[in-house]
Formats: sequence, C-alpha cells, structure tokens
Amino acid sequence: MMKDQKENKNLTRWYEKGIPYIHSTTHKGKLIVIEGPDSSGRSSQISLLTTKLEADGHAVLNTGLKRSELIGDGILEAKRNVSLGKKTMALFYAADFADQLEQKIIPALEAGYIVIADRYIFTLMARNTVRGIPRKWSHDLYGFALVPDLIYYLKVDPYTLVHRVFEKNSSLDYYESGADMGLSDDMFESFILYQQKIAKEFQTMQKTYGLVAIDGDKNVDDVNIDLKKRIDSAIRTRK
Repeated sequence: MMKDQKENKNLTRWYEKGIPYIHSTTHKGKLIVIEGPDSSGRSSQISLLTTKLEADGHAVLNTGLKRSELIGDGILEAKRNVSLGKKTMALFYAADFADQLEQKIIPALEAGYIVIADRYIFTLMARNTVRGIPRKWSHDLYGFALVPDLIYYLKVDPYTLVHRVFEKNSSLDYYESGADMGLSDDMFESFILYQQKIAKEFQTMQKTYGLVAIDGDKNVDDVNIDLKKRIDSAIRTRK
C-alpha cells in the first residue's frame, strides 16, 4: 500500500505520492503513533513516554487530532452542527491533519525530534469506513501522509471502555457512540456497537498498515512497561 519508498531509512516515506515539493526530504527523528479509542489510556501513556524519552535525552513533540491552529476550532464548530455530511467532516479532519503534518510534524522530524502522535490517520480512516465511506477513498485521501516509524494500537474491550468513559466524563460522546449513525435508540448500546465496529476496522488495518496491538485492558503501569520496551528496542535498532 505504500509507494515511493527508499532504501535509505532517513528518507521520508509516504503512503502514496506524498507532498510533492518536500518529496525527497530526509529526517533524523522518529514518528511514533499511539492509536486507540477515547479513554483507552492514550493520554496517560503519551505523558509517561514523553517523560521517559526526555529523561533519556530526546527532544519530544506531542501532536494529535484537532490541534491545527487553522482548522482545529473549525472542527469543533462543525461537530456542533450534526447535519454536516460524513465526507464533509472527513475532509475537515484531513485538512487539520495536513496542516499539522506540514507545519509541525515534518519540521520536528527534520530537526531530530521524536514526535508522538496522539492518534494519526488510522482513527480517521476507521471512522470513515464504519460510516460507509470506502476504504480506498480514505487511503487515497491520506496518500500525502508520512509513514510512521512505529504504530501502536491500544485495544480495549468496549464494555471495559464504556465504564472508563463514565468514570472520566459521566456521559457518552455523541460521535464516539456512533449516535449519528442510528445504530440504536439506546446510547449505551449504540456506544458498544460503534466501538465494536471501530475495533473490527482496526483489526483489518493491523494487516494493511502494520499496526501493533497492545492490550489496553491492562493497568496503566503494565501497558507502559510494554510500550517502553518496544519503543526502546526500536529506537536502538534504528539508530
């Protein structure tokens, strides 16, 4: 699924044609992606990993969805308007990602930073697919995306996840419950059904994009030990 990949590991790799005018750029840093649903423990793990990597002497940049200075606020406003079409919303998120990729992620990698992305294109593609948008459409849409060095997916059972969400927020998010899809009149049931669909899509993407599943049902410390070992090994191997 990836094109124009070079033997030199420092040359930027794209999923398709990439960004033409920076097509041949090189980078000294590493791009690490942590995927997973809301309340899967991503934020905790990213915080712990950032502290560890900085203590080891690495410069670290954190990024994530809806953090573009140009587009982020627009997405929040768009989500309040539930009448927006699914492809319109998908394009909003793609614009947010593109701005961050060009303005934050690539410059940081060129400067030698380790970039930790709190979700990347994979959550966006999974959301698109379960809402009926063809996989190829999403893959082509994100053909400009940089191929990460490491991709981890915190896999959490939907029933465990729903309890974590209630502990954190005391309510269920409209979109994260798939309420816009009409799965069920009951929000709890809709959440479970939606998260099951997302999990199934991530299982498909594991094979296609090389995602590594991590047992997110474990406690924070055990998950962190697992992630640190994997990342330390990968960084040492790829130096």
